[in-house]
Amino acid sequence: MSTASRRADVTAGPRARATTPVDQIDWPALTAEVNAYGCALTPPLLTPAECASVSGLYEEAGLFRSTVDMARYRFGSGQYRYFDSPFPDLVQRLRQAFYPRLLPIARDWAAKLGRSAPWPDSLDEWLEMCHAAGQTKPTPILLRYRQGDWNALHRDLYGDLVFPLQVVIGLDEPGVDHTGGEFLMVEQRPRAQSRGTSTLLRQGHGLVFTTRDRPVESARGWSAAPVRHGVSTIRSGTRHTLGLVFHDAA
Repeated sequence: MSTASRRADVTAGPRARATTPVDQIDWPALTAEVNAYGCALTPPLLTPAECASVSGLYEEAGLFRSTVDMARYRFGSGQYRYFDSPFPDLVQRLRQAFYPRLLPIARDWAAKLGRSAPWPDSLDEWLEMCHAAGQTKPTPILLRYRQGDWNALHRDLYGDLVFPLQVVIGLDEPGVDHTGGEFLMVEQRPRAQSRGTSTLLRQGHGLVFTTRDRPVESARGWSAAPVRHGVSTIRSGTRHTLGLVFHDAA
């Protein structure tokens, strides 16, 4: 099958759904958890068959604009690939479905921190703003880790325009396809020691998490707590994930 066909057919089945799995999330509960911890797990977003279809795209180099060897850049160990546009239908639909649901959280955080909230109501408008600012490179990402691989703590900023939340979706089953590989977050607390969070990402489930920092309340009001994320060492097997970043790269 051609690359163009794979872009269109990877999710041909679910197109008839009236609502997406993103719409069926309990958003008040998820919002409360993101506000409390900087991250929150979703219910299943993809079926096992959809997960296999997406992870299988990794071998189709024509779908991607670049490939990064993490060891070469001292980012850790492993490899990831940035999708080129147009994206496979499933990737495009997930990105479009998440943006308006995450937007109220983003605007609330900006208000608490006294920052501007430049994000318009639609993802397309926001990406046009990114492109006008020179951030034109697509950022949806497919990651592959094998035994011994890991991802150093980092933040996915890419330019001056940043959306404060992103999503990672597990494509393999922990304990079956791999061991290890927990998703890690470290939050630098204002005037306190850092706090770590470890999350086991099940197949088909997503994790909403902060891109750069998040507001935390103190006696002096709201402060920005910087957050970095990474992946613990894969002890066996292979781990694939799909990453959805909502700003493009310079």
